[in-house]
Order: sequence, then structure tokens, then C-alpha cells
Amino acid sequence: MKALTVQELYTLEETIAKPLLDGVTYPWEVLPKISAFILELGAGLSPEEYEKRGENIWIAKSAKVAPTAFINGPAIIGKDAEVRHCAFIRGNAIVGEGAVVGNSTELKNVILFNKVQVPHYNYVGDSILGYKSHMGAGSITSNVKSDKKLVVVKAPDGMIETGMKKFGAMLGDEVEVGCGSVLNPGTVVGAHTNIYPLSSVRGFVPGGSIYKKQGEVVEKRD
Repeated sequence: MKALTVQELYTLEETIAKPLLDGVTYPWEVLPKISAFILELGAGLSPEEYEKRGENIWIAKSAKVAPTAFINGPAIIGKDAEVRHCAFIRGNAIVGEGAVVGNSTELKNVILFNKVQVPHYNYVGDSILGYKSHMGAGSITSNVKSDKKLVVVKAPDGMIETGMKKFGAMLGDEVEVGCGSVLNPGTVVGAHTNIYPLSSVRGFVPGGSIYKKQGEVVEKRD
């Protein structure tokens, strides 16, 4: 099940959360640890580069945060990031350097790697988005199953029990998610993959592929 590991999905040098992810096999293992990690890391951030605003909120001085955005801690907003009009960050959120959190986008218990874009009406909860991944307008992560049972990851070699009730999606580096798509609980998308607009995605999608619909996934060609 190597395809689902942290090392296969992500460029760890592209996140301030590298020390957290370094210590696990599968990325979802860190979801319950994000809050404590932010509190520890934030306390040690350079006051020359980061400003502490409110309770347990650290914002890089080079970041742009709209006055209408709401940020609840613990949270770290990285250098040159942009948090736009009416963004809602509910807490336990790491927004990477150069990342964009856009209009009416909601974040909760997430790690956004550097240069991630969630710019228009997105919900991202209990998820990790890799370097330069992008979610089109209106695409969301669904983080709780309708039957409220624990999330199981459908891996290529079998099922992986996560023990978690809340688990959105793990997107590898440079994943493109089309507008209006839903990433169902436990979705894992390999790096450099494209998801067609209006898709309903579940399970594992291999890296370097194009997801057209359930059962129709093709390999990318140059």
C-alpha cells in the first residue's frame, strides 16, 4: 500500500508541518495531532516574521488577510498567503506559504501545503492538500459518512481501518479537482491527478491519472 504513504503523496519540504508528517506512514494519522502541533510550533515562530493575533493565531507579516475573513485558533497562516473576503477558518488549520483561501471557503482541521488554492466556495475539513493542489469552485471534502460509521480507506490492496469518524480527503501534490466535485470521506488522490468537474469521488485514485467518473480512470499521457 505504498501508493498511499506520506512519502508517495507529498513533497514534505513544501510544508511547515514536515516534522509532524515525517513521523507517520499514512497522512491521515496526523489529523488528531494538528491542534497540538500548531500550539507547539506557533510558540516558537519568529516574531520578526509572524504576528500573533488573538488566541493561538499566528499570521505571517507578509500574508494578506481580508478584514471580513474570520480566523479561529489554533491556526498558522504562512508567508505570502492570501485569506480572502469572507473566508472562514474554524481552527486547527495550517495554511501554507503562498496559499489562497478564497471567498466563502471554510477550513477545519486541515494542512494546506505551500501554494495550495481553495479560492471559491470550498469546504475543506479533516483533510490534507499537497503542494500546489487546487480545488475548483464549489468543490468540497465530505468528512463524515452518512451512516456515521468509522471511515475506511479503500486501498489498492485492501481496506485500511482508520478508526476515525471524521476524515475528508488526502490530495497529493499538484492535484486538480474540477468545479462542483465532492470528495467523499476517506478519499485519497495520488499526485499529479486531475478530477473531472461534477465528480463524486471515493476510495483511492492513482497518481498521474485522470478521473472521469467512478470506474473510468485513465493514465495521463504527455
